[in-house]
Amino acid sequence: MEAIGGAENLETATHCVTRLRLVLKDDDKVNKDELSENPLVKGQFKADNQYQIVIGPGTVDEVYKRFMNEVGKEGASKDEVKAAAAKKGNPLQRLVKLLGDIFIPILPAIVTAGLLMGIYNLLTMEDLFGPQPLVKQFPQIHDFADIVNVIATTAFIFLPALIGWSSMRVFGGNPVLGLVLGLVLMHPQFVSQYALNEGSKIPVWHIFGLDVKQLNYQGQVLPVLLASYVLAQIEKGLNKVVHDSIKMLVVGPIALLVTGFLAFLVIGPIALWIGPGITDVV
Repeated sequence: MEAIGGAENLETATHCVTRLRLVLKDDDKVNKDELSENPLVKGQFKADNQYQIVIGPGTVDEVYKRFMNEVGKEGASKDEVKAAAAKKGNPLQRLVKLLGDIFIPILPAIVTAGLLMGIYNLLTMEDLFGPQPLVKQFPQIHDFADIVNVIATTAFIFLPALIGWSSMRVFGGNPVLGLVLGLVLMHPQFVSQYALNEGSKIPVWHIFGLDVKQLNYQGQVLPVLLASYVLAQIEKGLNKVVHDSIKMLVVGPIALLVTGFLAFLVIGPIALWIGPGITDVV
């Protein structure tokens, strides 16, 4: 206890199969040498704003119980410890961690799509393997290149759906609702923003005296990111007040319907307005 700076330095704690996972108020108060001298301690390190002490399987359960009794606090779940750890650090650090938690899980899809796009470019680029691209030199591979392009561009086209799924997982909502929200923002009924430069006329909805543009948010990050946060908060709020017997029938539809309206009326337009400013700053 003294080695971690005393009971007053402990925010919360949990354990996994082999480690004590502590969220401390001040990590600098830890006496690493004193911890290392304890025969029960097999190692120690910091990760995700948690101070983790390696004890070993089996033994860690008993150590955790005695540790929490001595501290005089109730044990916490892993999610509670993660939430407490996420509050540590300055706002910029917390923002970076939040974005990392959202985008790292979908990186494999983005990286894979990028590599496949590179293959497609090799097959279709001029002056690379001669004056004509490979698909013209060997017409029999043209359809093969088309299939590669379809597979390569899918992750980018449906990026809002991927972000919606991952964002809801981080914000504490139902990831499937986030996936659906991302797909809603890309509904084929809407005009693609990539076609606006071609003089496309944008149809509008007339809602509450407002003209709401029917824009497709394909390839956009910020609108679905903000909308997913709102969706998660609405869903969690409804889960607290709706009876368990009707949650499945009420929570999802209401949360998605309200968020959908907010996304088209407020969130999407604001996100498109501030997006270029963020890009310029970065």
